[in-house]
Amino acid sequence: MRIGYSVEGSTDRALLTGLRNRWCPHAELIEGQFRGQTETRRRAEVRNICRELVHRDASVIIFLTDANRASWREVRRREEQWCPAEFRGRAVFGVCDRNVESWLCSDPGYPAAQFGRGVAEFQCEDPKGPLEAGFGVTGFDKREEAIARFVAEAPLRRWMTNPSFQDFYDQLWQRSKELGCKLENLRAAAGYKPGGAL
Repeated sequence: MRIGYSVEGSTDRALLTGLRNRWCPHAELIEGQFRGQTETRRRAEVRNICRELVHRDASVIIFLTDANRASWREVRRREEQWCPAEFRGRAVFGVCDRNVESWLCSDPGYPAAQFGRGVAEFQCEDPKGPLEAGFGVTGFDKREEAIARFVAEAPLRRWMTNPSFQDFYDQLWQRSKELGCKLENLRAAAGYKPGGAL
């Protein structure tokens, strides 16, 4: 199976790699690239990436982006609208509330234990700085393998307290039924009931 994806940066890619390693290790990840970051360009690129990745036999296409300071629900609605109808059945739109580091710190005790630091460091509005310091991310070494391993071993049921991760997981859960990847039952473990209104 091939999993197509388009992400904003290396940490997003590492997150997807960690989830793939955890749930569907034999799947091949294939990346589609955005060639511009303006909203107008992004609108065109969602369509172009879908076409490219379907042509490359992707069974599912994951778009992962940051909400930054916008409403993650609004960002997701907008990106879904940019996706042509013929590709929506295989597309998953993950929108991190603020940024992907916020997902990685959904359970702040986990990075605190991993890096031997205080939990409060990872409970801030934007944990990107403390998390990158913990991993030792530099301009030359993005530490993707270490971040993917962190995700693969994370207590993900605790991430279900983050509504934007819940939404992403719920979409993955639906696609997994069609694709034959067995995802953990994080919903039951966290007491999360999917399908609520966005």
